[in-house]
Amino acid sequence: QVQLEESGGGLVQAGGSLRLSCVASGRTFSSCAVGWFRQASGKEREFVAAISWRGGGSTYYADSVKGRFTISRDNAKNTVYLQMNSLKPEDTAVYHCAARRYYRGSYYDYEYDYWGQGTQVTVSS
Repeated sequence: QVQLEESGGGLVQAGGSLRLSCVASGRTFSSCAVGWFRQASGKEREFVAAISWRGGGSTYYADSVKGRFTISRDNAKNTVYLQMNSLKPEDTAVYHCAARRYYRGSYYDYEYDYWGQGTQVTVSS
């Protein structure tokens, strides 16, 4: 079992930055791929970014965040980060991290086994 806890959300103006953290505890985290998903009010959950466990830590991004968001991981700290720059009002959502019992990241939420409770990100115009 892996427990995940997100932090770093908050209120920021458009064009600003935030860094989200996802800290894992429990079962070894370093062998899991990790993804970030978000869900805006009244909308379905959508993929944001993912990072693989090996293969150089291959990364995957949604087109909507490519070039603005960066996912990274520090296995020694059991932590995955999501650096979000040039934030837009449409980035407003609850952001969840998720871990997958497989080395490679995925775009699909159903392929993840463990989920955090989420952290709210609000971007004002």
